[in-house]
Amino acid sequence: MALAAELRVVAGRLIRRLREQAGDGDLTSSQKSVVLHLDREGPATVTTLARAQHMRPQSMGAIVSALQVAGLVEGAPDPADGRQTLLSLTPACRDMIATGRAARQDWLFRAIQSKLDHDEQEQLAGAVELLGRLADF
Repeated sequence: MALAAELRVVAGRLIRRLREQAGDGDLTSSQKSVVLHLDREGPATVTTLARAQHMRPQSMGAIVSALQVAGLVEGAPDPADGRQTLLSLTPACRDMIATGRAARQDWLFRAIQSKLDHDEQEQLAGAVELLGRLADF
């Protein structure tokens, strides 16, 4: 039980440090969640996004509107149902995501290179495999 608690604390600290490197601007956690959903799953309607985030479509509409005003999300008619609007990420948003990921990966690479010797880096590689297995549990 102690190992699980320690792993949770350390993983949380690492995630916070990585978020610091991202430069996501002033997006709220709900806005980030919508952007990440659209990045992973592709275009979606407000209703689909609301269902995925376990919220009412009206609440999701407000989040989407803010993302549209910020130039991060755009809408287009759904080819299957012209009454629906499919939301997708703008090129500017995709650039922001790529830049944030690159910044986090660069920070992590530099931290590994500067803080861990060769043997520790090999141990970390083995631990990453184990963590992946836990994540897939």
